[in-house]
Amino acid sequence: MQKISMKAARVAAGLTQQEMADKLGVTRSTVNLWENGKLNMKKANFIAFCAVAGFEEDDIFLPVNIT
Repeated sequence: MQKISMKAARVAAGLTQQEMADKLGVTRSTVNLWENGKLNMKKANFIAFCAVAGFEEDDIFLPVNIT
């Protein structure tokens, strides 16, 4: 299976950046920065992002570093 972007995973889940942010307890701008590769992401946030979006960790291409 080809990996999809974080944005594509979020959109496939039917969520806006604000809705994803609310579910993860972060700001909309944080989600935007993650999706655009401008902010590193904590592993726990990535795991939560995947769970909310309904994808496995291996399915999503990360434009950011995981810390």
